[in-house]
Amino acid sequence: MNPFAGSYPGAEMILAGPPPRTEPAACAWETAVWADPVKAVGIIDGLLRTGSVNRSALASEAARNACRPGGRRAAWVFGLSDGLAQSPPESHLRVRLVLAGLPRPVAQYPVRVPTGLILHPDLAWPEFRVAVEYDGQWHSDADRMHLDRRRLNQLVAAGWLVLHVTGRRLRKEFPALVREIRAALVARGWRP
Repeated sequence: MNPFAGSYPGAEMILAGPPPRTEPAACAWETAVWADPVKAVGIIDGLLRTGSVNRSALASEAARNACRPGGRRAAWVFGLSDGLAQSPPESHLRVRLVLAGLPRPVAQYPVRVPTGLILHPDLAWPEFRVAVEYDGQWHSDADRMHLDRRRLNQLVAAGWLVLHVTGRRLRKEFPALVREIRAALVARGWRP
């Protein structure tokens, strides 16, 4: 007996299994084609991070749809994705820095500090020992700030220059951020 049959006079509703769903790789492709590239990378990074999709599935989807409108754009967006960012804003920051002309940073690069501990800054340019940490709202908590400052001190002791980016600066002061990060990279040997 169908519990919904009485809801629609004259129509029988048939419930047969779960609703259809699109495969994650196809969703990633559609996102890459239709969404803003920065936001698309944040979404696709999340799919990669959670294991909903993998790099080979993205490559297959890009190859399968290469001749469709948006195929080159999707392949480009897939190339900007890496699945290592811990949050969409970290992905947005990474992609915007690359689009602003900075070299591509490595997300979650392992840095061994003098205590032997291995830390993973949000973004890093290992050859220049420059790191960027994205500080979202939860970093304002006193306990979190304590841990963040200890972490900062350990990275500095390992010879790294660490810059911090907040959500507000990412949204409202991005050109200034690019100048600061560019200057840090140049001071550490990068030649644009």
